[in-house]
Amino acid sequence: MDYIEVLDTTLRDGAQTTGVSFTLEEKLKIAEKLDYLGVDYIEGGWPASNPKDSEFFKKVKDLSLNHSKIAAFGSTARIDVPIDLDQSINSILESEVSVAVLFGKSWSLHVEKILKCSLEDNLEIVYNSINYLREHGLKVIFDAEHFFDGYLDSPEYALKVLKAAEEAKAETIVLADTNGGNTFNTIMKIVQDVKSKIKSRIGIHTHNDSGLAVANTLAAVEAGARHVQGTINGLGERCGNADLVQVLPTLILKMNYNALRTDIPREEKLRKLRTVATYVAEASGIPLSPYHPYIGEYAFSHKGGVHIDAVLKEKRAYEHIDPSLVGNITRYIVSDQAGRAAILQEASEMGLKLSKDDPAVTKSLQEIKNMEAEGYKFDNATGSIRLVILKSLGHNIDRLKIVSWRTLVEKGPTDRVEAIVTLQLNGDIVHGVGNGVGPVHALDLALRDAILRRLPHLEKVKLVNYKVSVVDAANGTGAAVRVFIEFTDGEKSWACTAYSRNILEASLRTLIDGYTYKLITHDLERNLAFTR
Repeated sequence: MDYIEVLDTTLRDGAQTTGVSFTLEEKLKIAEKLDYLGVDYIEGGWPASNPKDSEFFKKVKDLSLNHSKIAAFGSTARIDVPIDLDQSINSILESEVSVAVLFGKSWSLHVEKILKCSLEDNLEIVYNSINYLREHGLKVIFDAEHFFDGYLDSPEYALKVLKAAEEAKAETIVLADTNGGNTFNTIMKIVQDVKSKIKSRIGIHTHNDSGLAVANTLAAVEAGARHVQGTINGLGERCGNADLVQVLPTLILKMNYNALRTDIPREEKLRKLRTVATYVAEASGIPLSPYHPYIGEYAFSHKGGVHIDAVLKEKRAYEHIDPSLVGNITRYIVSDQAGRAAILQEASEMGLKLSKDDPAVTKSLQEIKNMEAEGYKFDNATGSIRLVILKSLGHNIDRLKIVSWRTLVEKGPTDRVEAIVTLQLNGDIVHGVGNGVGPVHALDLALRDAILRRLPHLEKVKLVNYKVSVVDAANGTGAAVRVFIEFTDGEKSWACTAYSRNILEASLRTLIDGYTYKLITHDLERNLAFTR
């Protein structure tokens, strides 16, 4: 089983994503998580380009990394500067790393039009730059920039650049599809040709401008590359780099290669993947797509009734791998397309045993279809779904009932945001007042003020996510909205949703349902007075 080296460039190429700016603390935290995952190399940045990267290389020495080596990125020396005075080269040495990632030109067009030097001078620059770093004790990974375009333009010259890097004893020579415009057939043929002429380890670095970065990386490995570069979540300049979140599971679980330097069994290596991807998404400010292959929230979600029924019998029927291998889980989405199996699964999660023929199952399905026809959307709203099921079973889900409510937003010398609610709680009238940063926040505080007077055990319930989706944007400020709120009590989590043309009303309904769900399930778990 061949081993594939992995270089993660999230902190360098990924940081060049438009709109992304990692703080120093975030870069250090990401480095720790990449080490936890087990990548061979972490490209920390370009120390010559900005003070933040220079500071990173100072601070990263204080981390206790177990698996990964930190690499500094830079360019080959300038043509008009003695190599020992070159800023890029010296910044790598000053970073005190053991590995340098050095990029140089391999496309004659770039040499003559961008560097404005002769082809022979560029070969000398490549050799001397690598050799200089090697003489100072560093391992060098040479990134042949624009290699595939250069090869297609002049294979003889592109290969000469690789030969110069090999003669200078670069440990790995990486072929870069810098513009991201080549297809996997081209990548595979060229890598095969390079392998027949270059003895050094060959690597691959792809960009996603044609949507093929992952496919091209895998094609290069099949053709003989044994070093891959990419980023977490496919971050990177323009359309991004090869997404290691997709590359790694495919290499390890599908193509039977070994990768990631950890001591744990091969099938356990990727269980941390979703955790790492989630943190990088949060730090980058680019949300993780729920449809992301392998680790997305919907990657192993099933909505169609036929699918759910089949997966409950045999997961392999509609799941290409065990989701736990990549830190994910199977989810069953209840909707107007779902069948009885989805309702039975949700009931089972509450400890309720129902049969397919139970009238409550039919009633629940019909209620969900009616509500979705009105505008509701139950994807992942487990609390709302289960309240529908409980109602169909005869439970009273109106134990918290809104009698009246109002909000006041006053802007002036003294800003004030206040909400007042009147509830019917188990038949009794209770009042609550809240002052918040906005009307929804104030409503939540007012509800808690009213509820906790009578039900102090609900104090642990907290909101962990609040989302609003516009349903019919063409209606402007009069558009209908869906509100989705996630709750937790510190042990369990649930989510509720509501639909309205009034964002405050939709928010209030969702909040009420969230607290009601906890109230009812709290009593159900203790076998109190909720029987059919």
